[in-house]
Amino acid sequence: MTTARAARAALLLLLGAAAAPSPAWGSQGDREPSYRQCLTQCEQRNCSGAALRHFRSRQPLYMSLTGWTCRDDCKYECMWLTVGRYVQGGYKVPQFHGKWPFSRFLFFQEPASAFASLLNGLANLVMLNKYKASVPPSSPMYHTCIAFAWVSLNAWVWSTIFHTKDTDVTEKMDYFCASAVILHSIYLCCVRTLGLKRPAFANAFGGFLILFLACHVAYLTLVRFDYGYNMAVNVVIGLLNLFWWLAWCVRNQQRLPYVWKCMVVVLLLQVLALLELLDFPPLFWIFDAHAIWHISTIPVNILFYSFLVDDSLYLLKANSDIIKTD
Repeated sequence: MTTARAARAALLLLLGAAAAPSPAWGSQGDREPSYRQCLTQCEQRNCSGAALRHFRSRQPLYMSLTGWTCRDDCKYECMWLTVGRYVQGGYKVPQFHGKWPFSRFLFFQEPASAFASLLNGLANLVMLNKYKASVPPSSPMYHTCIAFAWVSLNAWVWSTIFHTKDTDVTEKMDYFCASAVILHSIYLCCVRTLGLKRPAFANAFGGFLILFLACHVAYLTLVRFDYGYNMAVNVVIGLLNLFWWLAWCVRNQQRLPYVWKCMVVVLLLQVLALLELLDFPPLFWIFDAHAIWHISTIPVNILFYSFLVDDSLYLLKANSDIIKTD
């Protein structure tokens, strides 16, 4: 199977799995009787018959095109009424449906995270084009790096969509594609460290990673969508990615002067990941820890592509010198 066919098959697998229904998860805010009563009354008042037709007639086109419904508006309105009561009573701000309350901007449910994801995607696209302009296709790592860039770009697209409008499908695609990026980074490391001399091993290992991703997605889709399990898996594969790249960087830092870029990237990503542990209500109802994490990864992405360009050009020159010697 070619790389392009494998990529298309993997994307179809992710889309099919994302479309499967998952159980609803509640949080303190949406379990509040006052919130539930508000939601029921709002839906009865606005989301049926003539009231629903009136809602649709006055709803901005950009809201309807991005999937915002009358029930979504009721959830949003009742969420802020509940938050107001909590704040007035001196209680901690609660989460709703697994998320902090965010101030919606236009059709963006989480404006800061959506905008930061979009910027990450644009940075990936710009650096992908720079890589293609700087590195000839004859470089040994060219096609593997291009594939990694497209997997990363796809993940940032789904991250932008998910933070724009949270649904079962967009949430799953965001999670599944994030796992795919980490696994592809591991594959990229495998090809760079072992696969150039042992392509059969790299191909077999790549097949194993695709199978692992398929099993991971199947469990979350068909058995149970377990957030804790998903987090644990991503931590494990993230640490494997970290230590494998770091070991290679340490071994080659004297011989390859540009390796520091890769070392900084893998270490920074682990440090920045700690932001996810700082779970706090959003500042100004816009910036939470996850949004700050997304903003922080923009320069890290650019630096990693810079490393890939340097390394690919080095390998091209090394190959050229071997051919001349032969």
